[in-house]
Amino acid sequence: LATIHDTTSDVPSIHDQPIVSEFPDVFPDELPGIPPVREDISKTAFRTRYGHYEFLVMPFGLTNAPAVFMDLMNRVFHEFLDKFVIVFINDILVFSKSKEEHEDHLRTVLQTLRQEKLYAKFSKCEFWLSSVAFLGYIVSVEWITMDPAKVEAITKWPRPTSVTEVHSFL
Repeated sequence: LATIHDTTSDVPSIHDQPIVSEFPDVFPDELPGIPPVREDISKTAFRTRYGHYEFLVMPFGLTNAPAVFMDLMNRVFHEFLDKFVIVFINDILVFSKSKEEHEDHLRTVLQTLRQEKLYAKFSKCEFWLSSVAFLGYIVSVEWITMDPAKVEAITKWPRPTSVTEVHSFL
């Protein structure tokens, strides 16, 4: 999600954000865990000498958690993907051609999060941006360009001097 930062205040407030202020429940202070798919709960089972346990929320260290979360986000936003929403792991990019259209799109995304009982951390969100860094690109109304920080990292690499180094670079 993308925010207008009030430069007179150090901490943006949810109440200062158009549309977003209508959905304070989507931005709780404490985030609940992500539930696994109901059929998969038994697959998380483990036994200790104290009993048999199953995870009711996704445990932090489970290696497939990003894939499960990405699948969930794709299912939740399926009808909006590539129309006005792009989802990548925990980034939701909402894009629109006009301010009025963006209000509708943002409201739809926040209503969907609310309906699916999905939450966001307000301090990590940005709203109403005219350009955004996303997956190594800077995207704006007028253009899309490579993120200069990514380009600089590549141009500063030392020149390969052997076939092995060329293969490693590529």
